[in-house]
Parts: sequence; structure tokens; C-alpha cells
Amino acid sequence: MSALASSKPKVVGYTRVSTVEQVEAGLSLEAQEAALKEYCAFAALDLVEVIRDEGVSAGRPLSKRPGGQHLLGLIEGKQVAAVVAWKLDRLFRSATDCLTTVERWDKAGIVLHLRDMGGQALDTGTALGRFFLTIMAGAAELERNQTRDRTVAALDHKKSKGERVGQVPYGFRVAADGVHLEQDPGEWPVVGQLHQLRGTGLSYRAIAERLNQEAVPARGSRWHPTTVSRVLARELEPADV
Repeated sequence: MSALASSKPKVVGYTRVSTVEQVEAGLSLEAQEAALKEYCAFAALDLVEVIRDEGVSAGRPLSKRPGGQHLLGLIEGKQVAAVVAWKLDRLFRSATDCLTTVERWDKAGIVLHLRDMGGQALDTGTALGRFFLTIMAGAAELERNQTRDRTVAALDHKKSKGERVGQVPYGFRVAADGVHLEQDPGEWPVVGQLHQLRGTGLSYRAIAERLNQEAVPARGSRWHPTTVSRVLARELEPADV
């Protein structure tokens, strides 16, 4: 029994979830870990450790994630022969990030196993597996880009209707319906003052200093050049005025 166990390739599992994903889609770390354990048992892999990155965005590279740093350390120390993750997006930011990293791992003799790639498992231990990874990585990036485009379009549509999008901008407040924005009587005159001061040629820093000297209320403790810039940069939609 022990001889058989020692002959299995040593694998490290990696799980990641952002707070939003965990709340909205139920992609819990526990569910991912259970899927990895099931896969390793079926594939006769010795799962020696499962690494968890909780509340970490996919936009951060592995080297900037706490769990990712540990994973890379195990790989560099040649303590494991393979990495297993639930899906491609648990590990990588983009298709380029995926393919360059996997190529580096392949040269080091590290195999990547993915539990769910379009409903099927995949590993880079074969030429066919690497080929499908290339195709699926491109498809995953296309899906992400399309989702982002749809999100941007939806937000632009909400803005055009004067609906709230994210943080309420200075000069506005949420209307009684809880959806639309309306001018804030206390802040809106300040917006006009900012435009007037900018029209005289004052810099953002000079405007911020003047507002602080005059004790004009700010959303934070005081006015900053970046705050002035954001207020002036906001395009007023027809529904705003």
C-alpha cells in the first residue's frame, strides 16, 4: 500500500475565489477543494496540499497572491510534479498569462491538470492536452472580453438614463426611487464653482487649495487635486440636469 502511494505523482491543488464570486455564484473554496480531491483520487494522483486564495481577484498574477507565491515556491523547489485546479480562470489572468506560464512549467517538468474545461478534464502531460489548452485559453479570454463589453454597455445605458452606477458622484444624491440620481442642493453649487475656477486657468491643485482655505465641505477630510479632477471630468448627461 505504501509503495503504491509513493509511486503516485505528487500534486498540489490550487483554489481561488473572489468575494463577489463566492456570494453571487457559490464558487466556494470548499466546493473547489472537494472537486480536486475527487479528481486526484480518480486520476491516481497524490494530492499533498491544497492552496487557498480567498478574496483574491483573477486580475492579480500568481506571484502577487499569497497562495500563488506559495504555489510557485513549491514548483521552484521541485517539491511537486503537477498542479491541479478547478478551472483555468482560477490560476491565470489571460490567455497569454496562461500559455507563457504553462510553457515555463512544461520545461520544468510540471504538468497542469484542470478539473473542468468545458465539462471535461484536461492535463498538459500530452501534446493533445497542450493543444486543447491553447484553444480553450483563447476561448476563455474571448468570453471574458465579451462579458466585459456587455457590462460596459449596460453601465453606459444606466448612466444615460441618469441611474446610479457605483459610487454616487459629488454633486449628486440618490433620488427617492433609490435608482436615479438627482442634484444635491448642498453640493451642486460647488460643482459650478469648480467649473468657474477652472475656467480662469487655475490648476487642480490651486483649486483644491482654495476650496480648503474657504472651508468648502468635501466628501472626505479635505479637497485634493485628484478629487477636483474627477468632479470636473464627469460628463453631465441630459438626465442629470
